[in-house]
Amino acid sequence: MPRYRLTIEYDGTPYVGWQRQKNGHAVQEAVEKAVFEFSKQTVTLQVAGRTDTGVHAIAQTAHVDLDRDWDPVRVREAINAYLVLDEERIAVVATDKVGEDFHARFSAQARHYLYRIHNRPAPLTLDHRRAWWCKRHLDIDAMNDAARVLIGTHDFTTFRAAQCQSKSPVKTLDAITFSRDGEFVTAHVSARSFLHNQVRSLVGTLKLVGEGRWTRDDVRRVLEARDHQKCGALAPPHGLYLLRVDYPEPPTPGAT
Repeated sequence: MPRYRLTIEYDGTPYVGWQRQKNGHAVQEAVEKAVFEFSKQTVTLQVAGRTDTGVHAIAQTAHVDLDRDWDPVRVREAINAYLVLDEERIAVVATDKVGEDFHARFSAQARHYLYRIHNRPAPLTLDHRRAWWCKRHLDIDAMNDAARVLIGTHDFTTFRAAQCQSKSPVKTLDAITFSRDGEFVTAHVSARSFLHNQVRSLVGTLKLVGEGRWTRDDVRRVLEARDHQKCGALAPPHGLYLLRVDYPEPPTPGAT
């Protein structure tokens, strides 16, 4: 049974997140429906990481097993055709065949997120639901300095959602950096895996540093407290984007 890797882009605004749920329309549900429409096969997509309500993706990765040996271009074009018909804000931007040993979640070596902050006094219009509006000027040098406290392997209980299902709060954070381009502040965050709400909790806490309300020592203190109630703030979901997922092998030659 051929296995296909799908690279998927989506606007998370109208969805309850990636995972199929009873309380609303999910990205997974929409893509699985499109697969069924062209293949007449009921499938369950496996994904690199489940994004929450309102979170976007630039390059989410999923895989699916199909009964027929379809050309990857046909798979991409057929899924997209039905997504367009259903007026979904989702697109499969690339497809390629992979071996049976590939798994979108378990084969991933690193996950990379970006978080967008629009840092200006005026409310957002074009960037509404696309970035976090922060009125007060942010000092990204202070934010980057405080972020270094978080790099490495730590117990991230403070930055973990209460409903997180991970077996352990210990994670290794590879990178978290902030950069500014005019009014826009962007955070890049990388790790092999993350706890539920970890990226949003880290960004929300470091935003307090950027505003001058917290210091580097405050960040260290709450990290060592291992207490979710000590977390500085939770950044809203609409500024978060799954940027890409790294795997040990490059895409198969001929990927579309």
